[in-house]
Amino acid sequence: MAYKVDFKNVSTVGLTSSPVADALAGLRANEARYFWNKFKHEFTTVPAAEDPATLKWIETILAERDMLFPYQPLEVTTFEADGTKYAYVFYENGLAVNIMYGLAEDSKRAVGFKLSDGMEIPVEFESKFKFARQKSKLAGTIRGSFFVIKGNY
Repeated sequence: MAYKVDFKNVSTVGLTSSPVADALAGLRANEARYFWNKFKHEFTTVPAAEDPATLKWIETILAERDMLFPYQPLEVTTFEADGTKYAYVFYENGLAVNIMYGLAEDSKRAVGFKLSDGMEIPVEFESKFKFARQKSKLAGTIRGSFFVIKGNY
C-alpha cells in the first residue's frame, strides 16, 4: 500500500520494525520536504516487496561498487523530476540509499547514502566513505556520503 509521506506530521508508517524508526521516519520526511519545496512533488513510498523492479535497479547500480547490503529493505520509491530519475530505498537498520540519475547524456548521476540519527556506520562503509553531517529539524543529525555512477543503467 502506498504511503504519501507527510513532512509536517512525521509518521513511522511502514518503518515500525526499524530499531531507529523515529529517526528513519524523520529522514524520510526530510527527503519529502526537499522534493516538495524543489519540485512540488509528493513523495510517496511503497513497501519494497510491492516494487521489486525499483529495488533491483538500485541494487544493480550499487553492485558497480560491490555494495550488496544484507539489510532488510522496508520501502522504496521512484519518480522523475526535471529530467532526472530518482529512486530511494529505506532499510530497516536506518540506512537510506538514493539514486539521482540524469536522463540526458553527460548529466549528473550519483548514489547517495544517508544514515539515520542513532545508527552506527555500517561495516560496508568504514574504509570506503567519509560522512558529512547535516542537522535537520525532522531527522536530527543526518550523516551522508555519495559516489558518482560510472555506468549506464
